[in-house]
Amino acid sequence: MTSSPGAGQAQPTPQAPKREQWSGQVGFLMAAIGSAIGLGNIWRFPGVAYTNGGGAFMIPYITALVCVGIPVLFLDYALGHRFRGSAPAVFRRVSTKLEWLGWFQVFICFFIMTYYAVIVAWALRYTLFSVNTAWGDNAAAFFGSYIELADLSTSGTPAYSIVPVAGVIIPLVIVWVFGIVTIARGVSNGVEKANRLFLPLLVIMFVVLVGRALLLPGATDGLNALFTPDWSALSDHRVWMAAFGQIFFSLSVGFGIMLTYASYLKRRSNLVGTGTVAAFANSSFEILAGIGVFSTLGFMAHVQGVGVGDLEDISGVGLSFTTFPTVISQMPGGPLFGVLFFASFSMAGLTSFISIIQVVAAAVAEKLDVDIPRATVIVGAPAALLSFILFGTSSGLYTLDVVDAFINNIGVVGSTIIMCLAVGVAARQLRPLQRHLNLVSESRVIGAWWRAIIAIVVPALLGTMFVQTFWSYATDGYAYSGAFETIFGWGMLLLVAVVTAVATLMPWRVPVDEFTPLDLDALEEVK
Repeated sequence: MTSSPGAGQAQPTPQAPKREQWSGQVGFLMAAIGSAIGLGNIWRFPGVAYTNGGGAFMIPYITALVCVGIPVLFLDYALGHRFRGSAPAVFRRVSTKLEWLGWFQVFICFFIMTYYAVIVAWALRYTLFSVNTAWGDNAAAFFGSYIELADLSTSGTPAYSIVPVAGVIIPLVIVWVFGIVTIARGVSNGVEKANRLFLPLLVIMFVVLVGRALLLPGATDGLNALFTPDWSALSDHRVWMAAFGQIFFSLSVGFGIMLTYASYLKRRSNLVGTGTVAAFANSSFEILAGIGVFSTLGFMAHVQGVGVGDLEDISGVGLSFTTFPTVISQMPGGPLFGVLFFASFSMAGLTSFISIIQVVAAAVAEKLDVDIPRATVIVGAPAALLSFILFGTSSGLYTLDVVDAFINNIGVVGSTIIMCLAVGVAARQLRPLQRHLNLVSESRVIGAWWRAIIAIVVPALLGTMFVQTFWSYATDGYAYSGAFETIFGWGMLLLVAVVTAVATLMPWRVPVDEFTPLDLDALEEVK
């Protein structure tokens, strides 16, 4: 029988549980690619490229990938791998004054996953609808009979509705059950296995879909519209900002995802190699998506007897849920094409969705000293409830639009700027992180150029985007007027700030500060 320690005896120090690990480099790489390839690759990139110079857009796009995307991805990898923890633990280990930044990223992810789940739920439902083209000749049924979108007021302002949309409930439950169960199973048994299954399926299905799209009448016109370069666009700074924004958001950098994933890697891991492969795989899929989307749009323009430039809804929700259903109804073999498209769309969304949950669950598990299954339920239950309340109602699309714009364009961009300046300038951690990247990777290619990009170039470029966007939202608003935008835009950012402060002030139940990073001198001798 074990007796309790007496009053004069020292209490045992709680020990942090042994950290999970990926089964290997390939498992991590597939998870990283699965996270990066998401909804934005399919419904955002083609429209952004088309409206920003077509083929000429590839110059600022590749420049942004090399000069911002990959360097910031390396920063996330280095932070997670060197300090081996969730975002709050990592930034606290960098400096005790920076824990709040980790929680800021965590709660950005928390609110992103509440609406991201809804978009994936729409895609799941439309996968079934595609079997018999359930929307009939009315592709606009998505806004009407499916999500039952409420009308705007005469002033253009939406009103929040508590009325749930019946058709969204079941697929949304499926999405949340999948996400919670996958994360609760752990990194190797849950996240890695899901990506090993879905990522190859996604690629195979999307390649088949693109191959079919290329054979459609008018496909060439669509590709010409996408890739014909408008060289004059290169003199427009907004085109360059659009390229940096696309790379930044599509790589899942700057808000804890890649940092958290890298923390589960083994001590000796080829960070530079896997980061480069993941970045170029993501961009390759975006270009593939552009080819598929614009081949399909070319067919639609051919059927309607108009130019591709005269089509509406070539990006975002309209592209996926009204334009594509219209094409599916008009093309030979449309149902199969529709199933391929929406199933691919769903899988791309699910692999990204679980990566977002992982950020939040890992942070809560470490802070509260609970296991991952319990932490997943702690964060998943309220997030799922918010999904239904905020985005599963007849005003859900308006709410989603505003929250997404403010969280991403202000919250995520601001987070990355602060991360680069805090780590690079305030904490002066770039030299050891540079050395860490070189020593654990197969080649030493990270030099002073990387430190300059992180500490100077990225804050300058993203700072320009941030100031322009912040000023525009503050003076002209985003897309709506009145209290709706104030509550769900600025109000959501304020809520993120409040819960960030609360979580930061809560005590850790494990000694998170008692951590020794990898001995670089010893690693140098071995290498």
